[in-house]
Amino acid sequence: MSNTNLNLYQKLHKIQCEVLGLGKDKSNYAYQYVSGSKVLEHIKPMMNELGILLKQEILKFDNERQDYQTRNGNKSEILTRVEMRFTWIDIHSGEKDENLFGANGQNDWDKGIGSALTYAERYFLLKYFHISTDEDDIDNPERKPEPKAEPKKQTAQPQKTQPNQPIPLTKMKGQNMSKHWVNLVNKISAKSITNIAQIKAVYSLTPELESELNQIINNSNAA
Repeated sequence: MSNTNLNLYQKLHKIQCEVLGLGKDKSNYAYQYVSGSKVLEHIKPMMNELGILLKQEILKFDNERQDYQTRNGNKSEILTRVEMRFTWIDIHSGEKDENLFGANGQNDWDKGIGSALTYAERYFLLKYFHISTDEDDIDNPERKPEPKAEPKKQTAQPQKTQPNQPIPLTKMKGQNMSKHWVNLVNKISAKSITNIAQIKAVYSLTPELESELNQIINNSNAA
């Protein structure tokens, strides 16, 4: 059966069958994850071959100013929450499949909306096609520790296991927000994180970052 004879859902299913998982090409600390550019690199050629478009519409967005202190003084950023509609369109038949999706992004004043849109596109594609990314959410504070291989028995004396060490949290990675920070802000906005203790169980924080996160949590809990 040629691609033009397939209906829209058959074409989408064909993409899902082709992309079972993606290798990790980016890293934060000791963890690796798949980037948004790699997701598009694998999916877009198949969309072109099958004659599928993905229309992206912003239905609503809210900007909330975030003020906090750093070692260099006061700083302000924008936390942007977006509600979007992603519509798959078959260019041959005109069939459509509409999907609502939401995401958050925090960045400088001119980059908040861009961060939210990039995050939304990446995770919509990953979740829609059920693409396995293994450690993609390794910086989620609610994650489960990875199982460790049992040490070889050398003596009858039991070996002590080392507790997981907190991950040093940084906000910026070059000119962009770190993936750890963006996911924390998203979890706070979704109220999956409601107090600073959940974060400190996984991350080690500087006083400045702890103060800023407390403020974001308080704003989210009060909303």
